[in-house]
Amino acid sequence: MARNYETIIGLEVHCELKTDSKIYCSCKNEFGAEVNSKCCPICTGMPGTLPTLNEKVVEYAVKMGLALGCTINLVSKQDRKNYFYPDLPKAYQISQFDIPLCEHGHLDVMLDDEGTQKRIGVTRIHIEEDAGKLIHDESFSGTLVDFNRCGVPLIEIVSEPDMRSSAEAHAYLETLRSVLLYLGISDGKMQEGSIRCDVNVSVRPEGQTAFGTRCEMKNVNSFSGAVRAIEYESKRQIEVLEAGGVIEQETRRWDDMAGKSFPLRSKEDAHDYRYFPEPDLGTIVLTEEYVEGLRASLPELPNARTLRYMREEGLPRFDANLLTENPDKGDLFEACRALGAPAKAAANWILGDVSRILNERYLTLADCKLTAGKLTEMITAIDKGEISNTAGKTIIEDVMFSDHTVSEVIDREGLRQISDSGALETLVDGVIAANEKSVADYKGGKTNALGYLVGQCMKASKGKGNPALLREILQKRLDG
Repeated sequence: MARNYETIIGLEVHCELKTDSKIYCSCKNEFGAEVNSKCCPICTGMPGTLPTLNEKVVEYAVKMGLALGCTINLVSKQDRKNYFYPDLPKAYQISQFDIPLCEHGHLDVMLDDEGTQKRIGVTRIHIEEDAGKLIHDESFSGTLVDFNRCGVPLIEIVSEPDMRSSAEAHAYLETLRSVLLYLGISDGKMQEGSIRCDVNVSVRPEGQTAFGTRCEMKNVNSFSGAVRAIEYESKRQIEVLEAGGVIEQETRRWDDMAGKSFPLRSKEDAHDYRYFPEPDLGTIVLTEEYVEGLRASLPELPNARTLRYMREEGLPRFDANLLTENPDKGDLFEACRALGAPAKAAANWILGDVSRILNERYLTLADCKLTAGKLTEMITAIDKGEISNTAGKTIIEDVMFSDHTVSEVIDREGLRQISDSGALETLVDGVIAANEKSVADYKGGKTNALGYLVGQCMKASKGKGNPALLREILQKRLDG
């Protein structure tokens, strides 16, 4: 008889930091530059070169540690992690081993719209340099190396093995990304490799307290990929155990296109990397005053903002969660509220049509020309009955990508709504006369016929009739 199993998940998340220069040299920290154009003798590890630590990297790491409730080690060091790989020209990576900058924190994640929360432990946050990037070129069946990414500053955030499902892991990753964006220390662009993660998975029979043997999966480049990788690996391990096999500790490569993982190498332990203190860099020494100054500079974080939107703005948790996942959305919402837009209407437009249009074009709010003034003006025009909600959909797409005002678009497109009672009554009378069967259906108890008649009125008015007034006038005529 098959047993039930519990999946144990831990994540190692690597976040590229949004500094002007790299971690140990003055090369520009920039994505998308020409291959091997943003590297120098220091970041490519030429003999005789000496690294110099970028202080901004330490500041950003400490901010993240404080945001996650970590203990900040006032004295820490950097270490050499030795391994051989084509994209690591020095054959070692400068990282932190036994004394990281930040330890023993946590992240609270919301698991559903009802507000169920779970606290995920954070083992450590340390700084390190990124490696280069391998480019597999099928045109000549070879592999090229781009060293531009060498030396790009990273923080690695290592969780405790506290997650028990792919859904919990996804919620953790989404919340972690939101915190990074709120702190302004990473651009969070998964498509550019700004956030990558290694996924550690093991399974154990329900009721067993000891963890099973874990496998680590590399090459996970999206949150949805992490979900698929976890579900695949959990199923694979259960099938091995149910067949009487043994799980081998190993590192596996996740292939998202194939939806499978493949053995890469046996899993290394710390001694395999031959860590030792980096001799070319001094000890990192912080003061309590420095740490407390950074703590005082932290912004309101997404979880606190979500609760405030629910408590003060009366938004449902689902809306509040979506508004706070990205600081730009929350900032736009608050700016609209300051201009007098109703909370629910502002949230609906930002989370609805605005987000849809941006997603379709793979853009963010920073890439468009939508302002709180434009959005509030449009919402106000709808509330006053000057335009219909449908007209708003036409207006929003125009003003998001142009310098036009809402009023200009309304006048240019002839979208101003007819709210004159006399004109609407004449229009309603004509629709009633032309639709005797639908009128009879309504009077015979088929109330959905009213919706059809309202639609005919809107058609007759070429979409300019005020639908609420039309419905009201129709009902008075038909019920009278």
